[in-house]
Amino acid sequence: MHAYMLVLRHYWVLKRNRPWGLIVNGVFEPFLYLLSIGLGIGQLVSTFTDHGRAVTDYAAFVAPALLATSAMNSAIYETTNLVWFRLRFEKVYDAIVTTPMTPTDVGHGEIVAAMLRGALASSCFLGVIAALGLVHSLWALLVIPGALLVAFAFAAGGLAAATFIKAQHHHQYLQLVMLPMFLFATTFYPLSVYPALLRGIVVCLPLYHAIELLRSVCMGQFGAPLLISTVYLVLFGAASVWLADRRLTRMLVY
Repeated sequence: MHAYMLVLRHYWVLKRNRPWGLIVNGVFEPFLYLLSIGLGIGQLVSTFTDHGRAVTDYAAFVAPALLATSAMNSAIYETTNLVWFRLRFEKVYDAIVTTPMTPTDVGHGEIVAAMLRGALASSCFLGVIAALGLVHSLWALLVIPGALLVAFAFAAGGLAAATFIKAQHHHQYLQLVMLPMFLFATTFYPLSVYPALLRGIVVCLPLYHAIELLRSVCMGQFGAPLLISTVYLVLFGAASVWLADRRLTRMLVY
C-alpha cells in the first residue's frame, strides 16, 4: 500500500498554496448558518422534543448538524471537484499508476486526504460552537472520531461519484442531491415533524445518519440510534470504496 504517498503529496501542495483556506472554507459557511438560523431563529423557538429527547436550546440542536455538514462538504469537495479535475484534465493519476502505486492506492489515498480535511474542518467548527457555549458534555470530544467516520463515508461516496462525472456542468446534478439532503435531513428540525411516509425516505439519507451520530455524541446520549447510524455510515463508505476502486481501475488501467 502506497496510499500515504498521495496524502503526503496533497499535504505539500496544500502547505505551499492554501493552508488557511482549508479551515476558513470548512468553518465560515456553517458558522453563518449557525448565527442566522441557530442563534437567530432559535430565539423564537421554545422547548421541543426530538425522538423523545427534550431539547431546550435550539442552537445546540442545530450546531451538531452543521458540524456534520461541514465534514460532508469538505470531504465531498475534495473527492469530486479536485479529484475530477485531476482525473479528467491534469491526468495526474495516469502518471502515478506508472509507478508502483496502483489505482486502489490512488483511491485510498484520496479518501484518507479527504478524511483529514473533513476532520480538520469539523474540529475547528467544534471549537467555535464550544466557544459559543453550545457544548454541554465532555462526550462532545468524541465528535472528532465521529467526524472522521462521516468524512470517510462521504469521501468514498464522492470519489465513486467523481468517476461518473464526464463534464463540468454534470457537477450541478450532484448539487441537486446535496442541497435537498442538507435542507431536509433533520438539519434544522427533528424527524418527528415529517409524516410517516417521508420519515422512511429521510432515514435512508446518509447525511441524516451523519447528523444523528454527531448530535447524539454532542448530547451525550448513547443508544440504538447511535449504533444504527455508525453501522450505516461504515457500510455506505465500504460499498463506495469498492465501487470507486473498480471504476478507477477501469479508467486508469484498461
